[in-house]
Parts: sequence; structure tokens; C-alpha cells
Amino acid sequence: MNAITMLKHQHREVEALFNQMHKARTGSARRAVFERIADALAVHSAIEERHFYPSVKERSTETILLESLEEHLAIKRVIADLLQLDAGNGTFPAKVKVLEDEVLRHVEEEEAPGGVLELARSKFDNARLDLLAKQMQELKRSSSEELAA
Repeated sequence: MNAITMLKHQHREVEALFNQMHKARTGSARRAVFERIADALAVHSAIEERHFYPSVKERSTETILLESLEEHLAIKRVIADLLQLDAGNGTFPAKVKVLEDEVLRHVEEEEAPGGVLELARSKFDNARLDLLAKQMQELKRSSSEELAA
């Protein structure tokens, strides 16, 4: 799996978790799914911010990467709000919807023609994308272990 495939796979995993959230009927079920979403997004954003974005950073990509980092920050703020909110609170589903909208818009921009994933595809050969995926996978593994501890 190369770096682009890995990121797209993570996008699909988070989308599937949001679909599970839509089916959750109790506060405890919503909390459990939200925690999985928060963990997945924490790992994903760390991978992008520490490995993927720096690898594609150049003058022509600077603006799109800065926007992506700002989107990550907005997503993290909503997650922080949700961590402080009881899942049984009526506002919880509304905030989760805001989080979902932010995440889906971010994913759409990354995967769109001219987005950061396409820019990486045009910049790197398969060997470089495979090496980047290995680095990203190692960070994912260590981040997942930290979250589980």
C-alpha cells in the first residue's frame, strides 16, 4: 500500500465510523463510536502533519498545505469540545454532525483533482510513495499503541 492509498483507506475508515455513529441510539453507544472516530482522526492527522504534508511541501503547495493544517486545527477544536460533552446531551449529535461535515469537506478537498493527494501522485514515483507509506505506517503503529495504553 502506498502513501496515497493508505490515506484514502483511512478516509474510508473514518467515513464508516460516522455511518456507525448515525446508527447509535444511546449516549454510551455514541460515546464509544465517537472515541473511535477521535482516535482515528488523531492518528490520521499526525501522519499527515508529520510525514505526508512535509514531503509534498514546496512553494507551489504551500497554500493548500496551510489550509489543510487549519482544517485539522478546526477539527481538533470540535473534538476537544466533544470530549468535554456528555454523549447523552442533546447538543452532542449536533456537534458530531459539525465534526462530520468538517472531516468530509477536508477529505473531499484532499482527494479532489488538484488536491494534495493528486499533487503527491504527480510529484513522487511509486518507490517514494511506498517508502513514505512505510514511515507513515510506523507512526500509525506507535500512535495506536500510545492511544491503547
